[in-house]
Amino acid sequence: MGLFATKSFDRLRADAGSEPSGEHEHTFTRALDATHLTLLGVGAIIGAGIFVVTGNAAAQYAGPSVVLSFIIAGLGCAFAGLCYAEFAAMIPVAGSAYTYAYATLGEFVAWIIGWDLILEYLFGAATVAVGWSGYFTAFIGELGQSIGADWTIPAAWTTPPFRMKGAHGIARDPTGIVNLPAVALILAVTGLLVLGIKGAARVNNLIVALKVTIILLVIGFGFAFVNAENWSPFIPPNTGEYGKYGASGIFRAAAVVFFAYIGFDAISTAAQETKNPQRNLPIGILASLVICTVLYVLMALVMTGMAPYRELDVAHPVFVAIDRAGPALRWLGFLVNVGAIAGLASVVLVLLLAQPRIFYAMARDGLLPAVFRKIHPQFKTPYVTTTLTGLAAAVVAGLFPIGLLGELVSIGTLLAFVLVCAGVWVLRHRMPELDRPFRAPFVPFVPLAGILTCGYMMFALPAETWLRLVIWMALGVALYFGYGRRRSRLRPG
Repeated sequence: MGLFATKSFDRLRADAGSEPSGEHEHTFTRALDATHLTLLGVGAIIGAGIFVVTGNAAAQYAGPSVVLSFIIAGLGCAFAGLCYAEFAAMIPVAGSAYTYAYATLGEFVAWIIGWDLILEYLFGAATVAVGWSGYFTAFIGELGQSIGADWTIPAAWTTPPFRMKGAHGIARDPTGIVNLPAVALILAVTGLLVLGIKGAARVNNLIVALKVTIILLVIGFGFAFVNAENWSPFIPPNTGEYGKYGASGIFRAAAVVFFAYIGFDAISTAAQETKNPQRNLPIGILASLVICTVLYVLMALVMTGMAPYRELDVAHPVFVAIDRAGPALRWLGFLVNVGAIAGLASVVLVLLLAQPRIFYAMARDGLLPAVFRKIHPQFKTPYVTTTLTGLAAAVVAGLFPIGLLGELVSIGTLLAFVLVCAGVWVLRHRMPELDRPFRAPFVPFVPLAGILTCGYMMFALPAETWLRLVIWMALGVALYFGYGRRRSRLRPG
């Protein structure tokens, strides 16, 4: 078997059936419609980006023109989203970008992208859980103070035993035992996902409704307190250093705020649990991107209009903007905390939903052990991989600092987007006659634009991030040749 042998579409369509392997224990239940998928996308996208990254990117790189950064990052995601939508409609199979690569670019590239997606989903869930822990700990402490009680969680139980040493190293932190709130969140979400995707989707729907309502309140009331002078100059002059304001600052900020969009592609991992996936998957992917881009742009306008952008380089930039309005908006502070806690929890839910389905798809193809494709006979969920993913994410979130965890997530996701865009372009040339229920428009412009936009954002990331990506990929290649290649179920012809 060649490294770049592709999986036939007949076999992919068989995998998309209700009985993909002819064994009842390996079937999913189709329970998700377009609304569920759109809300899953919004749940995955809106989190730390809108509550933290917006202010940091404005203060450090772009000023008020961070609005343009969100549009650029959103365009890059839109190009990739159109390509994802074409593949998702053609190949409605669990596995997302991994499966698409298997059909177009070959088994080795599929393995690389499957291994790469662990950076986005498993490590991403751990990263967001650590961020959630910070908000939750502060919120509980403030809530206790408001009723005259001491609800402070001891620092040793919210601090990981390892910390960053300098910019890139790691050292033991004697003051920390474990980040218990982060561990508790991941274990609770894992239990919910094991019990069934429909119940998890309902919980996500409620959380999304809550956090979008709070964001709309901040935008609606905040516009009344905007000081237009804070938007001048809209594009601050460059300081002489690349990425520090000016045009280069807008693009550097776009690479940073790209983290805020991570997660929309997780929708495609639930393809085998979607009703009418050829119609509903493209709707869910594209609708969630449009909704979130509009909310990000409006939120960035309000925050940079309410407060000078240089004041927003803090852990809670939304609070800085609200404080600028004075007592009139102080009541929003409590709701913002609630929105941040709910928003980050829903991101963890969607990312932990996605990763087990990647493992399931890889095990279905023989590249991982068969136990990874077990489906619970009652709940119809990949309970083994969900449990393993949850436990791994809990350990990582409990022991390591957010700086170390977050460094790889953006570059891993950008690489996946580049490969999906390339796959659409390749398949249009190789098999133009294939039925495509949804077609990405203006090919090859759209996939090429996705490759160039996402590739440029990868280029804008630090060299150390690239080094970590290379090390992670080297580990994946060793695992593929040591296990996956010899056990692949793909055979020529």
